[in-house]
Amino acid sequence: MENNSWAITEGDGPLVAAAIHSGHAVRDEIADLLALDHDERLREEDPFTDQWARVAANRLIGQKSRFEVDLNRPRSKAVYISPEDAWGLQVWKSAPPQSLIDASLAIHDAFYKDLHRFLSGLVKRYERVVIYDLHSYNHRRNDPDGEHADPELNPEINLGTRTMYRRRWVTVVDRFLEDLRGFDFQGRHLDVRENVKFFGGHFSKWIHQEFPSSACVLSIEVKKMFMDEWTGQPDTESVEAVKQAIQSTVGGVLEELSKL
Repeated sequence: MENNSWAITEGDGPLVAAAIHSGHAVRDEIADLLALDHDERLREEDPFTDQWARVAANRLIGQKSRFEVDLNRPRSKAVYISPEDAWGLQVWKSAPPQSLIDASLAIHDAFYKDLHRFLSGLVKRYERVVIYDLHSYNHRRNDPDGEHADPELNPEINLGTRTMYRRRWVTVVDRFLEDLRGFDFQGRHLDVRENVKFFGGHFSKWIHQEFPSSACVLSIEVKKMFMDEWTGQPDTESVEAVKQAIQSTVGGVLEELSKL
């Protein structure tokens, strides 16, 4: 299923890959009111995560910018209004009219309705599913030429699992971490840690509430060490290497899922 806000590809198997922050498009009426330019918006979006989602036959790709509607936040926070909602950024030239906000919230409502339909069908077929919730994050926020954020507090890959009942999915989670840490990433091993900087957002929380015993969401945040977060330029070899690293976990995760 596809519309201009998200695209769902339905394939075989109990694995879903989601890249709900990969989109950059905004409606014309929003573009006219935004105080942010193309580069400022792109800096807070998650480019290239849609490429990583190709590790799964079932895919969910966001096509709208999070500055139109953030699908990883609850409905009450899905439209950024104040700078506090958006990393201190002044999002709007002037306050957006309620009609614009309502139209964005309608997208949020429709997305979660479609998500429920999609996952219900997979659960009916496979009983249990795993969702790779793919994101990326900035680590050079203060200055394009400044120091990188403290690596002790900013792992290269942060796995968020606090929205799930972890004991139910412990073998799946631990196998994912083990295989990702063991992957040969351009001649070294990635710094992969759990719940250091991110814990899982509304998307994973909603799924775990709606499908508590049948859906396991692994919220995967990749530090933007694969690109220049200020210019948006990728290191294409690193983008592909991240995809291969994620791909390396699929067999083990599905093996553990089949044992449950």
